[in-house]
Amino acid sequence: MSTITALGHSCFQIETGDHTLLIDPFLTGNPQATVSAEDVNPDFIIVTHGHEDHVGDTVSIAKRTGATVISNFEIVNWLTAQGVENSHPQHLGGGFAHPFGHLKLTIAHHGSALPDGSYGGNPAGLLFTIDGKRIYHAGDTGLFYDMKLIEDEGIDVAILPIGDNFTMGPADSIKAINFLSPKTVIPMHYNTWPPIEQDVNAWVESVKAETSAEPVILAANESLDV
Repeated sequence: MSTITALGHSCFQIETGDHTLLIDPFLTGNPQATVSAEDVNPDFIIVTHGHEDHVGDTVSIAKRTGATVISNFEIVNWLTAQGVENSHPQHLGGGFAHPFGHLKLTIAHHGSALPDGSYGGNPAGLLFTIDGKRIYHAGDTGLFYDMKLIEDEGIDVAILPIGDNFTMGPADSIKAINFLSPKTVIPMHYNTWPPIEQDVNAWVESVKAETSAEPVILAANESLDV
């Protein structure tokens, strides 16, 4: 069994029993975060794309903990130049069997410029297979029809942005849920700042009425066992 813990915005921690994974570790300056970058001790850090609210504290956490950072080739090269010693590059459509399980990078429709303006390659979603369970963290993305192909993987938990403005909003997320057919869906990337404020309770009612998925809202530091 794995445990998914929300840390605010798009940052999630997955604990497998043997390993701790940290996704998009934006903690410093994150209005939703209740833990600091010094409080987390991951074995692996996975970065979906280059924007500052996703790369976040990757460099400082990786240097302190020695965690292996997984991201696209361009972001890994940039992080190496910042002094990150342990990394594993992947790219869209590519999967790899890591010590914690299998990770495949999926497409995502978004940007990926790094905090200093450097080229950050293509944004990605994350498809984990851990202890036989499939967890899909969509990253920052708009709706795309190829989510129907991800459905074929048999998704246990989908973590989807619903904030609109920068990513898909609530209405498109409902379409995404119906494309993906996950057992459980967790919203992310909403209510961090005014441009992405959403009524998450209204979203829950829409999920219940229009999809077969179970909606689960995780506030900061709340967890779900998978």
